[in-house]
Amino acid sequence: MKSRTTEDKTNGGGDAINGSKSIEKHKQGMMKKKNMRRLGGGGLSLEAFANAKSMTNNYNPALINLRKKKKEFYKNAKYVSKYKKSLRRQGEQNDISSAVKPLQLQDKNEGEGVSQSKKNKNKKRDGSHSLQELYEKKREEEERARIEREAIIQAKREERERAESQRKAAREKMFKKTRKGQPIMKYRIEHLLQTIQGSSTT
Repeated sequence: MKSRTTEDKTNGGGDAINGSKSIEKHKQGMMKKKNMRRLGGGGLSLEAFANAKSMTNNYNPALINLRKKKKEFYKNAKYVSKYKKSLRRQGEQNDISSAVKPLQLQDKNEGEGVSQSKKNKNKKRDGSHSLQELYEKKREEEERARIEREAIIQAKREERERAESQRKAAREKMFKKTRKGQPIMKYRIEHLLQTIQGSSTT
């Protein structure tokens, strides 16, 4: 083999080194360009950066929590108002039923001259009777509503079972096959005919 001199090394080897350096520089330049494009051009100017920092961002976790709390507060307030309304209704029903009967009794008792203690006792009895009647009426209505609901549920269940059994029967017919494994077309054609007739009637 021929040994190279220092001149050969500098000339031949220098070109290779310079070539690889230029490739690396080119790659670095390309990477910079890609990064600039990806990041949206050059860096921000100092003025633009200051403006961006001073602008208020709409995202504020404290405000979000405040909104949630307000929403929850209004929801709770709605439930409380509904509860108070129902209490008022119950109170009005009790007042109306207990107030009407004692007034009628009071008019009768004044004519007879009955003492005040007897009037109070009559009022309490009539009030308890009216409450009991209201309670019984309410129970009857609830019982009636429950029976109706059960009847509706039972009817739906029967309808569902009937439809399911029909589907099962139709499916069995559709999957019937001959001894050789061929599907029986009779049931499939009947099914198609029924669907066509059903669609034409509607």
